[in-house]
Amino acid sequence: MATEELAGRVAAAVANRGLHEAVARSVDRHSYAAIAALTPDVRRVYKARARAARLRSVRDLASLAEQFIREAERRRIVVHTAADGVEAVGIVLEIARQHGARRIVKSKSMATEEVELNRQLATAGMQVLETDLGEYIVQLAGQRPSHIVAPCLHMARDEIAGLFSREAGREIAKDTPSLTAFARERLREEFRQADLGISGGNFLVASEGAVVLVTNEGNGRMCTTLPKVHVALVGVEKLVADFADMTDALRILPVAATGQLITSYVSIVRGPAGAGEEGPQEVHVVLMDSGRSEILGGPYEEVLACIRCGACLDICPVYRQTGGHAYGSVYSGPIGAVLTPLLSSESEAQALPFLSSLCGACTDVCPVGIHLHEHLVALRARAAARGIAFPAEAGAFRALRRLWTPGRRYRLVRGLMRGALRLGGGAPQLRAWTKGRLLPPVAPRHVADLLIAEGLIEEGR
Repeated sequence: MATEELAGRVAAAVANRGLHEAVARSVDRHSYAAIAALTPDVRRVYKARARAARLRSVRDLASLAEQFIREAERRRIVVHTAADGVEAVGIVLEIARQHGARRIVKSKSMATEEVELNRQLATAGMQVLETDLGEYIVQLAGQRPSHIVAPCLHMARDEIAGLFSREAGREIAKDTPSLTAFARERLREEFRQADLGISGGNFLVASEGAVVLVTNEGNGRMCTTLPKVHVALVGVEKLVADFADMTDALRILPVAATGQLITSYVSIVRGPAGAGEEGPQEVHVVLMDSGRSEILGGPYEEVLACIRCGACLDICPVYRQTGGHAYGSVYSGPIGAVLTPLLSSESEAQALPFLSSLCGACTDVCPVGIHLHEHLVALRARAAARGIAFPAEAGAFRALRRLWTPGRRYRLVRGLMRGALRLGGGAPQLRAWTKGRLLPPVAPRHVADLLIAEGLIEEGR
């Protein structure tokens, strides 16, 4: 069963201490930098403005798409619409064939990962090279990105040096300057020879018909300016009304992602090169729906406001133990556990919401205030109703709810269970379930009583 494969990947990841250490180093660095970057008051203001801007855009996607197409075409950008991933890939393949493209360079793009564009282009006989350093590393390793922002955070420096040495045919030193020097030398030649450049897009500005790319490496600009043809494959949810709305989201995006106040490069693509200008002769934008419109107007609509910062992955205790590959999805962590079941009907995708402790940290850290933990609970209930979440487990939790109410009964059961487990009793399934879980003590006072005592709420509310 697909869910058994998911459980197997998770178990292997949990047992991999090297993976935990590599992931922890990176996500801790991101999280601490993000906390230090802004004061709590400023963060709250940025978060509120970014959320408002993104929700306005999500709720007006249809008209924004029409406006973007109109303005982009006025700037000589060719806009294509794709109902799903298959159609999106077909459009990119046709553009590449029309121009006889054999060498293709790519900037980092989760949308292209979602539709497995690289594999499809390679099958068609084209050479595709990822040029973001992290993406280049996982491509050499034959892997998918493990993180939305930092694709290779699960890998140790020694492993990366080994990949580069194999690619170079000589020993590459393990220090950072040597590794980056090799990558720079290797990639620059590819930029010069590329027939086609492919990118994603962080924002699509409807009023300007512009594609905005937010990057920390110069490869994004190389991919969009040096090849004669540039193709941007972007999900429709990236639409924003104007530069003001984009700026509201852009203020918080780099802070949430890496703790930077601004990224190294914010590139705005507004069409092909004009007479006497350097740049691509053609610019194409592929607007991909692929299930997005089905989320609109429903209980999960706000998920489309996600700005792909990866902050929820960095804070998630489950992601820290498993990394991204255990999810088996392009999108991992809390946002992946919510978004993937909405975009895919596969049973394994429907089981992803169970990869969560429901601690709520992902909701707290989300820079646009998506209520991720609430969506995870709702999707768990949906999976249970569909029989994906094992009816026996659901029944067990219903029985426990009755057994543990009120608190006196919970204390009694907690003591009995701890004693039974110490003596080696209990079913094997129960011992396995409790191996990684604790039964917390009951609070001496109800939360509501504390709030009333502090005068924060009125009695009876």
